[in-house]
Amino acid sequence: MFFSNVVITSILAAAATALPHRARDSSSSGNVQIVNNLGTDVYLWSTSADSGAMQTIKSGGDSYTENWQTNPNGGGISIKLSTSESLDSVLQFEYTLDSDKLFWDLSSINMDASSEFVQHGFSAIPSDSSCDTATCEAGDSNCADSYQHPDDVNTLSCSTDAQYVLTLG
Repeated sequence: MFFSNVVITSILAAAATALPHRARDSSSSGNVQIVNNLGTDVYLWSTSADSGAMQTIKSGGDSYTENWQTNPNGGGISIKLSTSESLDSVLQFEYTLDSDKLFWDLSSINMDASSEFVQHGFSAIPSDSSCDTATCEAGDSNCADSYQHPDDVNTLSCSTDAQYVLTLG
């Protein structure tokens, strides 16, 4: 009986290590809160080595909060936001932890110019006033504070302890 319990436990442990891993919580106290002030629901996928489950942020001020995560493959995290249940047109809040620094950006590369996010604007404001902010005014489909092309230089950095508020609309 003992032997079969050990064998079963070993098999389960081996199977668990073969499964895809989600992003793990970091030890920092920072986070991002995404506030939906649009008149439509926003759908969100927090993506690391794999795509997380779709979340819904209801219209009219609902919010979603994510503590900083690390990607098990060493890359960054992309929080993909859409006004449809599709990843066809997304605004992305992208970040990577590096020791006590958080490198982050907004990306409009995969977002249509007619998007609700463009029509109503969006901004990311960190709690640390010494850090840069990013704001895209309503109607600005070529916002300089958000990546429009892969070779843009819009990556910002701040302490991992900062809290960010990404406001949509």
